[in-house]
Order: sequence, then C-alpha cells, then structure tokens
Amino acid sequence: MSTSRPIRVTVSGPDAPGITAALTKVVADAGVPLDDIEQVVLRGKLTLCLHLALPTSAGPEAQVLKELLFAAQLHGCTVNFESTTGPVAVRHEDRYAITVMAPRIEAGHLRVLSETLADYGANILAIERLSEPGLSALEIRAELPDHARFAPLRHRLLEVAIAEGVDLAVQREGLLRRSKRFVAMDMDSTLIQVEVIDELAKAHGVVDKVSELTREAMAGNLDYEESLRRRVKLLKGLPVETVHKVAADLPFTPGAEALVRVFRRLGYKTAVISGGFDIAARRVKDHLKLDYAHSNKLEIRDGLLTGGVIEPIVTPDRKAELLADLADENGIALDQTIAIGDGANDLGMIELAGLGIAFHAKSKLREAADTALNHRGGLDRVLYLLGFHASEVKALLDPS
Repeated sequence: MSTSRPIRVTVSGPDAPGITAALTKVVADAGVPLDDIEQVVLRGKLTLCLHLALPTSAGPEAQVLKELLFAAQLHGCTVNFESTTGPVAVRHEDRYAITVMAPRIEAGHLRVLSETLADYGANILAIERLSEPGLSALEIRAELPDHARFAPLRHRLLEVAIAEGVDLAVQREGLLRRSKRFVAMDMDSTLIQVEVIDELAKAHGVVDKVSELTREAMAGNLDYEESLRRRVKLLKGLPVETVHKVAADLPFTPGAEALVRVFRRLGYKTAVISGGFDIAARRVKDHLKLDYAHSNKLEIRDGLLTGGVIEPIVTPDRKAELLADLADENGIALDQTIAIGDGANDLGMIELAGLGIAFHAKSKLREAADTALNHRGGLDRVLYLLGFHASEVKALLDPS
C-alpha cells in the first residue's frame, strides 16, 4: 500500500509567463496529487506555493523534487521544500475582509492593525493593494475561528482606525459581500456637497435660523420631522423659481458621478432617498441617471412656498421603509443592499441595509454604521469596500 507525505513547495523569483505551467507540468507528469495552490505577484516578483502529497518511496519523491528544482531554476527562480501537516481547511464563515483607506497607508498603520488582529487570534491570509498608483487603499483577508471574538475585535479595530487616522471596514467575506445589487443614497452632504435647505435659506435671508435647526436635526438632538417643519416654515414666501435655480447649480460630491456610473454599469438599482426636497432630488436623479428619487415635496401656491410640506414626510423610519420597499420591488434581499448617508435621519436605512456606510457623518450615525468614511477622498471610495480594484474601475469606465 503506497503512502504519501505533504510537502509545501515555495517558488520565488522574477515573474514571467510559463513558470506556473512548467511547475504544474512536472507535478502532473509525475501523477502527484495537488492539494492546494496559491500565487501572488508583487511588483514583478512571484511567490508560488504548491501543496503536494508526495509518495514516500525515496526514488519517486527525490525525482519529483529534483525536476521541480530544475524547472524553477530554468526560469530564474529559487525553490524551498518543507514538510507540512497538509493544507488546513478554512471555513468561509471564518473569513473576514478588512478594508483600510487613508491618503497614504504607512507601515506603522499596518503594524498596529496586524498586532490587533493577532491579539484577538485572527490570522492574516492575504493583503492586497486596491488603489493605484499609491498605497491609499488595501484589503486584508483574515480568518477568525472564534466567532465570539468578532464583535470585540471589530470594535477594537475601529478604535485603532480612529486613533491612527485611517478609514476601516470589517465585513464577513463571502458571496453576499460581492453581490450587492441595490444602493440607496442620501442627497444633502452625501451625493451633493451642500444642504439644499441652507442654500434656500441664504436666498431668503434666514440662513442662521435654518442652519442651527439643521445642525441640531442632523446631530440627532432634535426630532427630525419637527425640525423639518420649523425650517420649511421659515421659507414661507420664497419664489419657487429660486428653488429651481438652486437645484440647477448643485455641487456634486467628488466621486459621486464615478460611483453611480460603476453601479449602473454593473446592473445595480440606484436611488436617492432624501429628507430634502423633490425639485433638487429630481435634478440629482436626472443628472446621475438614478432609477429612483424619493424626497419631501414643498407646498407651493401662486409660485411661492407656503411654508408647508406635503405628506408623507421622509423621516428616518420612512427612509428605511423606502429602502425595503424598493429592494422588495426588485426582488433583492436586504443583505444585498447598500445605504450611504451622513446624518441622523439616515439612521434607519443605514441599520437596515446589508452594508451601511456613514460618509463624513455625525457621531451617532458613525456608531450605527457598518463602516464610516471620514477622511479625505471621494465618494467613489465606497467601491473599495466591495473589493473593487482601482484598475478594474478605470477599465470599466474607460474601456478604451
């Protein structure tokens, strides 16, 4: 009865076409079982690992190792052979993706993050750069067999991220992470860089009063519906023509247009769900070619705002309901949805979505979201959270 022993073959050297083919040919010709294989190329340097079940008889084993060594050397590579206990199966439910973003990721950031992972028993399986050309976004894939340690690990990683000045997300790795199909986005201070109601208040000479109510509402210190009614009341008598002028000149957030273009190209359903106003939301929907726009409708009489809002008002609860209804209408599970917002009125949909993202948000929303993007960079950084490479996005948007 023939027996075998597990051997790990590690090949490293300058990358070139044909190396993997030459080595696997040796293994195939010898009839040696291949238990596992992984390969990575970093800046032209190849590292290839093969796990083999080699026959224990001296002749065949020595011959296979000799031929592997010869094949590698022909391609300018070195080889290391090591006896192992065989490949260890990692359950997919134990795997997590940690996305790290910063204007520039330094070695010190990775030292602290990797030490934190090790402290909680998490083992790093791979690290991959997502950004180009610089190192501003990367993904760490890790395993954590002890599920009970996930919540405290995630909490600690987010604390470390804040202290280190980086943005960080921790997600379970799997098909649902990579198969999102619907995204709901807030409008004011998310898809656009202003609060529309503040812009209207400037035009009407009541900006200080309205801005203070806006800040209180977005921070969660004032009931949203009450705040909205009080702010809109201050706009009584504003010509609707002014609202249209403001809507025609909205400053979109950097990265918003690229983000939506990628989502559309990939077949996502897209929506703006806003506590702002319909005239502006329709402008955003048309400009970005979104599928849906839901927002508050201002009451107008004789070409002037009456100071009232037409029911139903888009409250935090209503935002969550709209996200759920639109997902259901399109046959999409909530696990496959994304919600992006910046204020307390986004709390409902952020908590309900499969991936809730706080974008330059207030503290209450950051605490509830799956991840927060706080630092410099455009809205299109959301794509890194889905594991997309900058080169892939570039090729998708500009196939030429």
